[in-house]
Amino acid sequence: MNLYTTELRRLAKRRFVRYLTLAGLLVLVAVAVGMFFTNQKIGPTQVAAAERAADRDYQQNVAMTEQYRENCERAKAAGTAAKEGFPEDCASIQPPPREAFQGDWHLPATFDFREEFAATITTLTAVLALVAFVGGASFVGAEWSTGGMMNLLLWRPQRIRVLLTKLAALLSALFGVTVLAGALWTAAFWATGSFRGSTSGMTPGTWESFGLTGLRGLTLILVAGVLGFGLASLGRHTALALGGVLGVMVVGQFGLGVVLAMAQVRFIESWLLPTYLLAWMDKKVTLKNWDACQASFSGECEPLTKDITWQNSSVLLAVGLLVVLGGAIWSMRRRDIT
Repeated sequence: MNLYTTELRRLAKRRFVRYLTLAGLLVLVAVAVGMFFTNQKIGPTQVAAAERAADRDYQQNVAMTEQYRENCERAKAAGTAAKEGFPEDCASIQPPPREAFQGDWHLPATFDFREEFAATITTLTAVLALVAFVGGASFVGAEWSTGGMMNLLLWRPQRIRVLLTKLAALLSALFGVTVLAGALWTAAFWATGSFRGSTSGMTPGTWESFGLTGLRGLTLILVAGVLGFGLASLGRHTALALGGVLGVMVVGQFGLGVVLAMAQVRFIESWLLPTYLLAWMDKKVTLKNWDACQASFSGECEPLTKDITWQNSSVLLAVGLLVVLGGAIWSMRRRDIT
């Protein structure tokens, strides 16, 4: 029997992996449904209602201003204006112009596919990357903890080939699930834009940009699966991968952030992993340091900035991938299997 086909079947039959994948997909369904029902298409009726609401705000402000001016005049007549905090000239108390109350403020939420879909790809990637990491760790971790790996190596003694075949089966499954989920995700938000917002302004360049963002998301999901698989293989248990990530996030990220803040290090976010993950998806993240500024030509204080690009993130991901996967292969080759 073909080893790759067997591993795919073994992965598909793991109840934890199936339930984990189902839970991740249900989260995505909840997000898509929530976005559909919390947005609505903007038409003449909504615009007119928003203008009426803006006019009500203006009228209320006029009434409040008039009441405040009357109070000022009474206090001035009583000689207590300064004590009560009123201005010297009560006539200077005037309401803002009608133009200051914009109807756009009262428009309901609407989904602009061209402007907002890219952010939803990041949400999709985050959920599926978590599923990929935990699922990859569970897949190989269970093989070690139950003794299945040792039994398999009696049948197929090629250690590295067995390990990499398992990894290939995992990545194939992740690729298929991600592509299918991505297609359904795009269709769902296209429907949201069509019926609850706008899909105007779409160009081939915009679709290409969305495609590249989706490709980066797919890469990140596959990397998450490899990292979970590699860490669990190194520790021969699922708990090592999950505990390692928990330690990195709690100690390495939160603790490091506190230490750097106490040391007054500039651009603390540049030392934290989430910044690089976001830069990978958005192509660039610009950090701002408001504690130090540069004077502009107008005399205003401009914060110091630092750009984290997707190229910076790719180096970090590549190093992490090589270290973890290389360590797993070395461990599989050198350590006693029994």
